[in-house]
Amino acid sequence: MPRRRSRFESLPTEAINPATLAIDKLSADEIVDLMIAEDRRMLAAVQKERARIASGVDLVVTALRKGGRILFVGAGTSGRLGILESAEMPPTFSTDPSLVQAILAGGREAMLGTKEGIEDHFEDGARAMARLAPTRKDIIIGVSASGMTQYVRGAMTASRKAGARIIFVTCDPAAEMETFVDLMIAPAVGPEVIAGSTRLKAGTATKLVLNMLTTAAMVRTGKTYGNLMVDVQPTSEKLQERARRIVSIATALSHDEADRLLRKAHWNVKAAIVMHKAALSYTKALARLRRAHGSMREAVGEDIEGRLREVLDDHH
Repeated sequence: MPRRRSRFESLPTEAINPATLAIDKLSADEIVDLMIAEDRRMLAAVQKERARIASGVDLVVTALRKGGRILFVGAGTSGRLGILESAEMPPTFSTDPSLVQAILAGGREAMLGTKEGIEDHFEDGARAMARLAPTRKDIIIGVSASGMTQYVRGAMTASRKAGARIIFVTCDPAAEMETFVDLMIAPAVGPEVIAGSTRLKAGTATKLVLNMLTTAAMVRTGKTYGNLMVDVQPTSEKLQERARRIVSIATALSHDEADRLLRKAHWNVKAAIVMHKAALSYTKALARLRRAHGSMREAVGEDIEGRLREVLDDHH
């Protein structure tokens, strides 16, 4: 009697990897080498999606410039990666916590543990997204390694009804979502080292894609000066030291002078640099930054690359 095939069996994320059939016989060195080889294939798969990722960045930038939000939704590893992105935006780029949010199937409890079966409920995903009241201004990023997570599909359906734009990130290029969403990004990472363990290649590929979507969008909306993190929130000793270093690099001031300037600027790195470069008070520096829509290049009328090269040369 032929074996009954599961509907999940044909998914690339569930397939058996022919390169790792005897992984349980290998030494630690051999397992590491095998995983590195598989990760190289994963990187190649992400590279093939570069044009779609760039299109995704443009969609995110458009949403942000219209005053919209970035809303991630996922389950399991995919959902946790969305949580990571949303959590890192405020300290890195001084975004309001409401600007980038994430919905994880199962809620907070599912961040550190598992809530079995929650990802299978379409209606729960729809309700969770409805609570955030998406609008036409928002961009929704649905994340599902398999492409089949019902919770994510429910959330995206609710978003579509609200008129929001949707990016779908999956590791199954055959997922039947391309006509439903505005953009599908689908790195074909192939079978996992351990069959079905999507926290591995699929998870790493997904994190790379999400990193690119958020980071590139933040750069495009003026959140950096060159590659300096000028919108950092100096909420710890380490981050205060980073702020001093950034101000020192951008202005050629000493460490102590940068510290004094930052205190006058209420630890606003952008304002501190504008205050020094344009000889302005704190309030006038903030006004100039608002007129420049947060762009440091526009606010100070000066590029930073030359100064950064000088710093690099000094370190050599």
